[in-house]
Amino acid sequence: MIAIDWGTTSFRAYRLDRKGNVVDTHSSSKGIMVTPPGPRVLEEEIGAWLEEAPIVMSGMVGSRQGWVEAPYVQCPAGYDEIAAALKPVSWGKRKAWIVPGVSCRDAAGVPDVMRGEETQILGCGVDGTICLPGTHSKWVEVRGGRIERFSTAMTGETYAVLKQHSILGRMMEEGAADGEAFAQGVRRSGDEGGLLHHLFGVRTRGLMGELAPAASASYLSGILIGHELRDRADREVLLLGAPALTARYAQAAALLGVGTRTLDADAAVRCLFRLASSRA
Repeated sequence: MIAIDWGTTSFRAYRLDRKGNVVDTHSSSKGIMVTPPGPRVLEEEIGAWLEEAPIVMSGMVGSRQGWVEAPYVQCPAGYDEIAAALKPVSWGKRKAWIVPGVSCRDAAGVPDVMRGEETQILGCGVDGTICLPGTHSKWVEVRGGRIERFSTAMTGETYAVLKQHSILGRMMEEGAADGEAFAQGVRRSGDEGGLLHHLFGVRTRGLMGELAPAASASYLSGILIGHELRDRADREVLLLGAPALTARYAQAAALLGVGTRTLDADAAVRCLFRLASSRA
């Protein structure tokens, strides 16, 4: 089969054998915000593989801006609910399946959504509190192999916006990550005053010569991640994502006395294989 993770900025494809082992991979920058997804792009990227079936795709390819919208499945959701809602797409004599996203509502009734992360989560096959750090960090409760509920924190995007488009970024210089400045930011997140006040301190500490321009970005990151963790991490956290980012979250959690374990970042392939098997 062919498993595809087609996101906002990237395209990743995995060719699997009958036992679910990865035998070949391909990736490119042709995410849905770069190139409109569809048969042409798929054939350009992995045309030599397309005689194999089935093809299962996850991620933003199933969003409203994607190839075709695959409606969200309401929590609690596991393999059975997601497999039942796979969205078929056809072109010529070929056919593929798109994995739906997952949705839930918080205590106030406000909706939350994920698309793509559900395959990573279910592919891990573990229960607990799972954090997927990123542009929009996901905090997910998994019980009995099903996603019970989750919440999203716009930590990564807030960091990027503040660094690139605010007065805080004007005082920053590019440089290697500063572990001590990051730790100071994490500790600062526990002080009185709240997040908005703490953010302005990135500027004032620089003005007073207490924070070097090259360390300011790490300090800002520590403040944001520290607040995210304090709001959500009250027991062991299972980290799932890119190694550099999960390592940063593990460092912050350790400073707060919270235990962490790191999960397999490529677990989505196992989930997609299982979903493909349901359509074979």
